[in-house]
Amino acid sequence: MRPADVQSRPEDSSSDETVESGATLAEIARAAGVSAPTVSKVLNGRADVAAATRTRVEELLRRHGYRRRRGASQQSRMIDLVFHELESSWAMEVIRGVENVAREEGLSLVLSESAGRLMPGQTWVDGVLARRPAGVILVLSDLDPAQRAQLTSRDIPFVVVDPAGDPGDDVPSVGATNWQGGLAATRHLLELGHRRIGVIGGPSRMMCSRARIDGYRSALESAGVPVDAELVREGDFHHEAGYAAGLELLRLPEPPTAVFTGNDLQALGLYEAARELGVRIPEDLSIVGFDDLPLARWVGPPLTTVRQPLTEMAEAAARLVLDLGRGRRPAATRIDLATSLVVRNSTAPPAA
Repeated sequence: MRPADVQSRPEDSSSDETVESGATLAEIARAAGVSAPTVSKVLNGRADVAAATRTRVEELLRRHGYRRRRGASQQSRMIDLVFHELESSWAMEVIRGVENVAREEGLSLVLSESAGRLMPGQTWVDGVLARRPAGVILVLSDLDPAQRAQLTSRDIPFVVVDPAGDPGDDVPSVGATNWQGGLAATRHLLELGHRRIGVIGGPSRMMCSRARIDGYRSALESAGVPVDAELVREGDFHHEAGYAAGLELLRLPEPPTAVFTGNDLQALGLYEAARELGVRIPEDLSIVGFDDLPLARWVGPPLTTVRQPLTEMAEAAARLVLDLGRGRRPAATRIDLATSLVVRNSTAPPAA
């Protein structure tokens, strides 16, 4: 993890703070065979504790139901925002949304990246415990049960944006209507008269990708058009995946007349594949993307896409995590913002 900005660490909590079971931290220290200051170091994410000792203390804290009392320690005036990947226009839209709320609240922002992993490492968790932010927002990421317990026990709220998997009913999350977006994109192509419609999905391990593909399948089935496995491709959410899958689809003996891609970056890769093979857009091939990144309106031809309200999703997540930190429980733990189809010039009826 690479935190972009780290402020000074608040003072360690008092060793006589009690846990829910009534045990004091001093008693937990005796049970772990360590000193009370060592327990305090574990609580505050200090690096100068042996891994085995840290594990032993954390287990005792979980067993005794430790949770730092709200107000028992001063939180930093910051929000931690962690991505599994930062290098994309998609990430910039999310950062903009969180920054809008952070600015209103007088908070700073710490950015981290988990180098493509969908779950941040323990080093990142230790850093969060040391920083004691007002809240943590994870984008396309998740925490394992032990990491969740660590943040919960320190009274550090967290929210997941566009979770990779099902975060569970107990984890607050903000997403978009991905299934509805896939349905709308495919219906648009069907209404134009396309019947041989391909799809390039994102990683199947990501819930948002599966939902978009499911929407695509539902639209075809509702129209009485069989889903052709030959026209279904899977990749990641980068240009290269759209380019590689696009070449495969367009080189088929009977290529698709239209393709729905899992995001706008894949659509741009498909644009390049079509250009390389002399396939005209939209005369020979209609393309629909997903996200509506700013670049979608500037490519040639401008891209028809499903707008995912990324900035609004990030703003909702930031307000939610701050509300949680203030002791306000949400009416629902899962918030899904609506997607909408934006029709531009990359789609047209199929050639006769």
